Amino acid sequence: MKLKDLSKEELEAMSYDDIALMVLSESNRQMKINELFKEVCTLIGLSDDEFVDKLPAFFEVLSTDHRFIMLENGLWDLKTKHATKIVIDTEDDEDLDEEIEIDDSDIEESEEDIFADDDDSDDLTDDDDDLKDLVIIDEDEEQMA
Repeated sequence: MKLKDLSKEELEAMSYDDIALMVLSESNRQMKINELFKEVCTLIGLSDDEFVDKLPAFFEVLSTDHRFIMLENGLWDLKTKHATKIVIDTEDDEDLDEEIEIDDSDIEESEEDIFADDDDSDDLTDDDDDLKDLVIIDEDEEQMA
């Protein structure tokens, strides 16, 4: 479905990044972030004050959304339109660099729980519990004290 086929109510129900995705794919060109967000604001009818207020949040959304890429010249585009180049420097022959193009859609993102605590050695024992003498009182008892 194209942007021109969507009603204002349908556009208002969409997220800013989804609208930006449609804008970039339909315009088939790279855009500066303020130009892209201005187009989004125009489509859903946001005022200039709302544009200024919401632009930083829009930048954060685009920065974290893996469908978008910020290019070296400050322009934004869809990541699917750009190939990722990886340079592998072999240790055997320093003059030989191998360039491999990888399609980002083939890469699975792994989620690793960096906060997982596999080491149980620091668990508290009853002897180490600083709160063993803690007594819980209700509000009535607190007022009498």
